[in-house]
Formats: sequence, C-alpha cells, structure tokens
Amino acid sequence: MSHDTQAKLVYMANQIATFFATQPQAQAAEGVASHINKFWEPRMRRQLFEILDREDNGLSPLVIEAVPLIRRPEPAH
Repeated sequence: MSHDTQAKLVYMANQIATFFATQPQAQAAEGVASHINKFWEPRMRRQLFEILDREDNGLSPLVIEAVPLIRRPEPAH
C-alpha cells in the first residue's frame, strides 16, 4: 500500500470523525463505524486495520474509539 493511499484513508477516516464529533460520544463512535462499515469496501477497511497497527498512524481519537465497531474483513488471498 502506497504512502499516498495510506494518507488518503487516514484523511477520509478523520473527515468522517470530524462530521460525527458533534454528536454525543457513544453515538459519534457508532456513527463513524457505521459509515465505514456501509461505505468502505473490504480492501479499504483491511488497509485501515493495517494503518492502525502503526503507533503513529495519524488517526483521530474518535476513529480509534470506533475501531471495535468496524467489521474486520477477511485477509486478502
């Protein structure tokens, strides 16, 4: 996965979090996860989980909070 692809996914995830940040905390994390589950294809979600494995990943705290609610896709074959 290229650095540009990673940067775009981080940007997109953080934009989603910014949109939901005005909602109550529990609803905000659920909203982020729901949006990613509905609109991100498995490849994008797989790459998101790869990004999450890095310590300095650039993801907002709200995205990190939503992670347990995001469906982890099957590994690529």
